Amino acid sequence: MPDLHSLLADLAAEGDSLDALVAPLPAARWADPTPAEGWTVAHQIAHLAWTDVAAFTAATDAAAFARLVDDAVTEPGYIDARAEAGAAEDPAVLLGTWRDARTRLADALAALPAGARLPWFGPPMSVPSMATARLMETWAHGEDIADALGVRREPTARLRHVAHIGVRARDFAFRNRGMEPPAEEFRVELTGPDGDKWTWGPDGAAQTVTAPALDFCLLVTRRRHRADLAVVATGADADRWLDVAQAFAGPPGEGRPPTTG
Repeated sequence: MPDLHSLLADLAAEGDSLDALVAPLPAARWADPTPAEGWTVAHQIAHLAWTDVAAFTAATDAAAFARLVDDAVTEPGYIDARAEAGAAEDPAVLLGTWRDARTRLADALAALPAGARLPWFGPPMSVPSMATARLMETWAHGEDIADALGVRREPTARLRHVAHIGVRARDFAFRNRGMEPPAEEFRVELTGPDGDKWTWGPDGAAQTVTAPALDFCLLVTRRRHRADLAVVATGADADRWLDVAQAFAGPPGEGRPPTTG
């Protein structure tokens, strides 16, 4: 796990990268549909803005965040409704809201003491885990926007953070589908965009997953179907994991259909 300063710098860079993609868009393009059913480019940015505000609240006002969680639990479609409300704003206003939210969140995370735990919609999170989760979600929703615009974004070493969450969430992914997680550790070996090798788990493990880092990240954020990715499993449990892997909390959703035969 990198130090918090480096992690926050990567989070800022990921936000800036997506900002640079959407800022030049004419207002009409913010209504372009993305692969997430019913969500436009504006919905994606509105969701990121709302979640950054929620994370800021978690970092600064636990009581207010508890009320937010209560609202989310008791109001059906609460989070989608927040995205709908944000998407209805003028794109320039929405972009300003998101910029302000991510700046305030980064400042709040940097100010927290070492070892602080933040409440969240699932278990409490450490400050580095919250920053990593925000980077993962920013990247994943950025992929949806890039797909909508027909743009291919160049992968960066920041994908290591996304991959790390995907690996750490292995047991959650199984339990989220009502399955018992495997007892043994897997070895995960990824090739980063610069050719670096990223590894998790014991060397010599019987169950392994190998992949380009981009493909693994697209898989665990459920932005591509497994059939479209060069992700290879050795071992029955590792193979089963690739069918259920996810890096984010909440229900898995339908996932993306394969584009290959």
